[in-house]
Amino acid sequence: MSRRTPRLFATALAAGVLLLGGCAENTSTDTPAAGASGGAFPATVGKLTLEKRPEKIVSLSPTSTEMLFAIGAGKQVTAVDDQSNYPAEAPRTDLSGYQPNAEAVASRNPDLVVISDNLNKIADQLVALKIPVLQIPAAATLDDTYRQLTDLGTLTGHRSEAEAVVQKMKDDITALTKDLPKRAEKLTYFHELGPELYTATSKTFIGTIYALAGLENIADPSDADGKNGGYPQLSQEIIVKANPDFVFLSDTKCCKQSADTVKARSGWAGINAVKNNQIVGLDDDIASRWGPRVVDLLKVIVDATAKVPA
Repeated sequence: MSRRTPRLFATALAAGVLLLGGCAENTSTDTPAAGASGGAFPATVGKLTLEKRPEKIVSLSPTSTEMLFAIGAGKQVTAVDDQSNYPAEAPRTDLSGYQPNAEAVASRNPDLVVISDNLNKIADQLVALKIPVLQIPAAATLDDTYRQLTDLGTLTGHRSEAEAVVQKMKDDITALTKDLPKRAEKLTYFHELGPELYTATSKTFIGTIYALAGLENIADPSDADGKNGGYPQLSQEIIVKANPDFVFLSDTKCCKQSADTVKARSGWAGINAVKNNQIVGLDDDIASRWGPRVVDLLKVIVDATAKVPA
C-alpha cells in the first residue's frame, strides 16, 4: 500500500462517517435487514437492496477488498483500487480510492461498488448512474468490523461465510488475550504513524487493539479534549518524558523506519523501549486497515509484550 501522510491517514480514519443517499448505503451503524441471510435475494442492508447476487463488484477500499476475499466473494470482484494489494489475487487496477473517478468506475460495468470514503462525492455520482454503492467507513470498534463483514456477506450472497469469519476472529482474539500476564503496572507504548510523530490514542480503532493486549497509551493525555480526533502529533520531548516501554512502528514500508532509525534519534537513547530493544516494526498495511487481519496485528503486539516478565 502506498502510504498516505499521517495527517491524511488520520483524517481518512476520522472522516469515513458520511451518510449517503439514494441507493448508496453506509454500513457503520446499520444492521442487516431481518431475513437477509445466507445467499437469499433480494438482499438488504439498511436502505440498499440488491435484487440479485452481484457478479461485478468494484472495491475502492483496501480493507473492503480484504473483507470481500475473506468471506469468499473474491470471484465476484472484478476490479479493485490501486492500493488494494492484498490478497495477491485481487484484480488490482489504476482506479483510485483517494481521487475516485465515476466514469472510470462505471466503465467497469459494476453491479456493486464498495467504498470507504465519499471523496469527490463519488457515491452521489454513481447513484446518479444507477450503480449501487455501499460505504464501509473506517471502523471505530471491532464490532464495526464484525458488522461490516456481515453486511458484505449479506449483499454478496456469503452471509454464512461472513459469520464464520467473524466467529473465527472472535475466537482467535479470545485465545490471544485470555492468558495475558497480570502486571502490577501496565506496560506503556507509543504507536508511530510516521516519523513526523503522529500517533493514535486509545479512542481510535488501533488504540482499542492495543487495549486488548493490556497496554497503556502514552498519547492519551495529549488529546484528552479530542480536538485532534484521536490522532495527535507528539513532540520528541513528550515522548522522551513519557518513556514508553514499547515503540510500535507502522511506518516501516512507507518511511523506512526501523529499530536502528529510532535508536539514532536525538534524545531517544534513554527511553525504555530503546534501552530494552523493545521497538517493534509492524506491517504498515495491516496496521492501517480494520479487516480480518487485525488478529495478526494483535498477535504481534501480544507476542512482543509477552517477552517482558510480569
